[in-house]
Amino acid sequence: MSLKEATWEHHKNAERQAFVKRMFSGKMSEKDYATYLFNQHTAYNILEQMSIVNGLLADIPEIRRAPAIYEDFTELWTEENSPPLAKVTQEYMDHIMKIGNDPHKLMAHLYVRHMGDLSGGQMIAKRVPGSGKYYQFEGDVDEIKNKIRSKLDDGMAEEAKVCFDFATKLFVELEEMCE
Repeated sequence: MSLKEATWEHHKNAERQAFVKRMFSGKMSEKDYATYLFNQHTAYNILEQMSIVNGLLADIPEIRRAPAIYEDFTELWTEENSPPLAKVTQEYMDHIMKIGNDPHKLMAHLYVRHMGDLSGGQMIAKRVPGSGKYYQFEGDVDEIKNKIRSKLDDGMAEEAKVCFDFATKLFVELEEMCE
C-alpha cells in the first residue's frame, strides 16, 4: 500500500472539518483566516527549521512556506494583539521538537503539509481573503511534488497519520475559537 493510500482516511477526515469547508466556501472572514495563518506559521516555522537542520530542504528550498504564511498573516491581521494560539498548535510544536532529530519522521510531516499546499492549497488560494502568497510556489509545481515524492517511503505512513490528526484537531479547535 502506498503512502497516499495508507493515509487516505486520515486525509479525508481532515478535509471534512467545518473550518475547511468554510475555507473552500469562500465565506471566511479575514480575522478567522488570519487566526488560521498565525497558527499555521507557528507550526510550519518549527517544522521547516528542524527540517533545515536535518538537511531535508537542501535540494527543495522552494517548499518553505513559513515566510509566505507570515506575509499573508501580516496583510490580514489588523488588531494590536496577536490572535490566539490554538492548544493543538503548541502540542504540534512539542511533537516536532520531540522528533526533531529524526529526518524520516520530519519528512512525513513535510509530505502532509507541503503536498497539501501544492495540491488542495491551490484551490483554497482562490477562495480565501488576501493575496494568498502561502500557496504561491517558485518553480513548476509538478516538479516540486516529484522532488518531495523522491524523499518518501511507505514506512512514513504512521507519522503522516499523526500529522493529519494534528491538522484535524487544529481545524476543530479553530472552528470553536473563531466566529
